[in-house]
Amino acid sequence: MALQPWRKGIVTRIEQETYNTRRFWITVPEIESFDFVPGQFVTLDLPIHEKPNKRWRSYSIASWPDGTNTFELLIVILEGGLGTTYLFNEIFEGSELTLRGPQGVFTLPQELSKDLYFICTGTGIAPFRSMVHHIQRHGIAHQNINLIFGTRKREDLVYLEEMRRLEGEVEGFHYIPTLSREDWDGCCGYVHAVYENLVHQKKAGDAIPPPAQFYLCGWRAMVDEAKGRILNLGYDKKDIHLELYG
Repeated sequence: MALQPWRKGIVTRIEQETYNTRRFWITVPEIESFDFVPGQFVTLDLPIHEKPNKRWRSYSIASWPDGTNTFELLIVILEGGLGTTYLFNEIFEGSELTLRGPQGVFTLPQELSKDLYFICTGTGIAPFRSMVHHIQRHGIAHQNINLIFGTRKREDLVYLEEMRRLEGEVEGFHYIPTLSREDWDGCCGYVHAVYENLVHQKKAGDAIPPPAQFYLCGWRAMVDEAKGRILNLGYDKKDIHLELYG
């Protein structure tokens, strides 16, 4: 895949999604359509360091291809993080950003003939939001889609009402948020118990696990643990796709 050129983006809209997470809409005026595949990311070149590779910050695209030159990023501010501190304190509607993309191969197969497990924490939900909307928009045939989203508390749940709405609109789509540090009327604990229980229910005593593809997006600790647990369930490495944050 050819490396995309650096381009100018204009921040056209910013919304506070949660107490520490913002949605940034960016328009690329030099092109008519910002074409990408759901699951891909863009890299921002931010004026936070003298060395180029220490200025670059990559974020998954949270919107879906719609034929326009505007896309959305979902960004959480990190304590001590130079990139996110700059974006939250120095970037406003009308600000310019230097960006490159789309990039990445964290994308869906041509045919969705197996159950999908989208497993994420925090802003790792961004590429999966893009994928689900794309599937709905184009009426793509699919099996069950299980979006397992882990956060600490209810106040951290981004896109909550939107995901619940999609659950009622997209056949076979199951949105399963789970909280690790707060009791509520949904799932509690870490994401791992959720997908393990779902797989065991599908196995129903069979030695061979049911066909599935697992997509993992989030911090390395979660992704590494999930990869090991999924392999222990009897799946192959080729069934697991990773996108690491940080």
